[in-house]
Amino acid sequence: MAGAETGNVVRIAAIGDLHCSKKSEGQFQPLFAAAAEAADVLVLCGDLTDYGLPDETAILLKEMAVATRRPTIAVLGNHDYESGREAEVTRMLVDSGVIVLDGDAVEVMGIGFAGAKGFAGGFGRGTLGAWGEPAIKTFVQEAVNEAMKLEAALARLRTARRIAVLHYAPIRATVENEPVEIFPFLGCSRLEDPLNRYPVTAVVHGHAHNGAPEGATSAGVPVYNVSLPLLRKTYPGQPPLRLLEVTVPAEPAASSGAEPPPSSTSAQT
Repeated sequence: MAGAETGNVVRIAAIGDLHCSKKSEGQFQPLFAAAAEAADVLVLCGDLTDYGLPDETAILLKEMAVATRRPTIAVLGNHDYESGREAEVTRMLVDSGVIVLDGDAVEVMGIGFAGAKGFAGGFGRGTLGAWGEPAIKTFVQEAVNEAMKLEAALARLRTARRIAVLHYAPIRATVENEPVEIFPFLGCSRLEDPLNRYPVTAVVHGHAHNGAPEGATSAGVPVYNVSLPLLRKTYPGQPPLRLLEVTVPAEPAASSGAEPPPSSTSAQT
């Protein structure tokens, strides 16, 4: 830890796309043990289960028991919704001490975390617009709703350091290397807007298994793709975790809308 004059360094381990199935027993215990050893806070970026089943969730919770002494924050992913039992999955996670964010915000160890699942829709000029058939308008409205959830969560935070937690990607840069045909289904630029309007220290997301490990919003906010398959390929021989070190000021800073200093976050693997 840093001295009182410079503030404390909080270590965050982020990962997504565990896709825990009924056959995963014993597979994730070493990963969570490494996370508990390396970090002060654990962040899970969706697709925690393979089919969104309570049985899968029970196995995941058993696997991560070694890490439960660390504060754990999560958002759900599209796979967690597959069976229509996301409410049960969420309840099991919450009952085990996991903080599940869905348009919500929480402060942990002096850092504000804002989370939402996000949604698809494409990036930049290719972002799908709400025009034409009712089905298209409904699809776009879902993306808008998720962006509004993220914005509302960020607006609630008064901490100097803020981490945005998503499943879907907010920028194109971290889905590069995926087939271009599926880019619109991996995230949406609508999620980027609130990240540029509020002082965000860093963003973590999953979903793009073959994407790029990092990028930045148009305002320069660091964005990290923490999908487990991507981390395994990018950093072979190491625990597949994205480690962020965030310096929390010793004296709480009043919310002024100012961007945190770029040096307030460092990323490690």
